[in-house]
Amino acid sequence: MNSLTNREFWLDYWKSKPNIIFRIPDNHPFLPLLRELTEKSGLRSSLEIGGFPGYYSIWLKREMGVEATLLDYVIDQNTINKLLNINSLNTGDITTVEDDLFNYNPERKFDLVMSNGLIEHFEDTRAIIQKHASFLAPGGHILITLPNFRGLNGWFQKKFDHANFEKHFIECMDIYYLRKICKEIGLKNIEVCYSGRFMLWLENEQMLSLWIRLFRKSTWIVLKALTKILPFESKALSPFIVITAHL
Repeated sequence: MNSLTNREFWLDYWKSKPNIIFRIPDNHPFLPLLRELTEKSGLRSSLEIGGFPGYYSIWLKREMGVEATLLDYVIDQNTINKLLNINSLNTGDITTVEDDLFNYNPERKFDLVMSNGLIEHFEDTRAIIQKHASFLAPGGHILITLPNFRGLNGWFQKKFDHANFEKHFIECMDIYYLRKICKEIGLKNIEVCYSGRFMLWLENEQMLSLWIRLFRKSTWIVLKALTKILPFESKALSPFIVITAHL
């Protein structure tokens, strides 16, 4: 599978992130949606793909009692244990698997298969979504989120952090394309939509020049105020795309 990242990329990525150990709040991105999906569908087991350090798996176990499995190419168990502890859970309360997604052959299927910021790092979007579906139990649900770099946030990434921008397969960030793939592989009740009214970020912004940081901040202030007056999701300003469907 042609991935735009490698193990070294992710090791460096997580080393660059300070303060990744915290008690996961209920308003963490996508958790209200995840709660609604879990309660409505009675989900009992989950697989989080590419989700280190496991925020969603840990929250699902803590709040919903879901039997959670975390699969990632890079796993630091010490970090996960600290995150479990601060979230009032014990070592071993979630299952962790360090493996390549395309080599992973679980003994069971899952009620929920989810990923956050994963599929855009692969050039074969159909294959990566199909792989998600292959882990589903009959009637199981998929929740996939990815950034939207086809709007203003993508322009900032391309202009000021091109190295990071190139790690993303921009062609997959198309809601019609994603809906078409989900339909072709046999998923049902497919919903693909933009999510979030406005957000603007740059990875490792503290390493960029002062004028770039000021420009990003001033743009954020103006457009944040505008989207409070005109609150709607859009290709131009929404930071994420969300896919939900079931088998």
